[in-house]
Amino acid sequence: MPKSSHPVRVAAINFLNPAPLMWDFEHPPLAAKLAERYSLHYTKPALCADELLSGRADLGLIPIASLTPDLAIVPGCTIASLDRVRSIQLIVKQTCSLEAVRTIAADTASRSSLAYTEILFRKFLGTNPAFLQHPADPIAMLQQTDAALLIGDPALLALESRNQIEQVVGPCLWIDLAHEWHIRTGLPWVAAVWAVRPEALSVSHITAAQLTEDLTASRDHGLVHTDDLVQQWAPRLPIPAETIRHYLTQNIHYTLTPDCIRSLEIFRRYATEIDALPPLPALRFL
Repeated sequence: MPKSSHPVRVAAINFLNPAPLMWDFEHPPLAAKLAERYSLHYTKPALCADELLSGRADLGLIPIASLTPDLAIVPGCTIASLDRVRSIQLIVKQTCSLEAVRTIAADTASRSSLAYTEILFRKFLGTNPAFLQHPADPIAMLQQTDAALLIGDPALLALESRNQIEQVVGPCLWIDLAHEWHIRTGLPWVAAVWAVRPEALSVSHITAAQLTEDLTASRDHGLVHTDDLVQQWAPRLPIPAETIRHYLTQNIHYTLTPDCIRSLEIFRRYATEIDALPPLPALRFL
């Protein structure tokens, strides 16, 4: 089959946690076949939605904070956690209790993580710290503020370097935001979903069922190939291979269950209540 003259343009994320979702797109035997229908490029999580809404992409793995009424959630896949996720860390200097935090240096690569942190402080704790945008450098962050918010691979790396970080900035509290959400709501923590501009599918001549099937199959094949992913990612991250395996199999949850959808709804409602995000009247599914 010749490559489509209008392939679905996909904004993807080159982090460890989406790696299972991308398996078929990046590996034989299906990568060549999928390349007939999809055109991939990689960007930051917070930019995926910008590319979708601006029309530069048709499909993206986006933070749930970036959903709008114009985008439809593709059923089946997610990046979530049933308890501790490891890759979203709020590091608080031990000289300051969680309730006393007044300034937070934030890696803004994910809008959802920022909104979850705002919900933790403003809704659950009743405080209102200031957030300062900062590159993901935990030592520099903590030298300037009471706490640091790290997401994705930088958070995983910081956990591995915890002793070195604390030697410089002093003892810290390491707070897993997914766990904080779970103990307060009883629900999974949800980070991202596949979202699509539905009108783009008609141009690309791909049905909603085909898109959902392609994405779900890629996830399923990726989870079957966890050992291969560990081998591929271990040289790229200074993290023990066993930690990577545990992260992919225990920390991250890849199925968009009814509980995940309920959690997503509550997250959007809480974020709206504290004016962290605009209202989203209802979730739209493909």
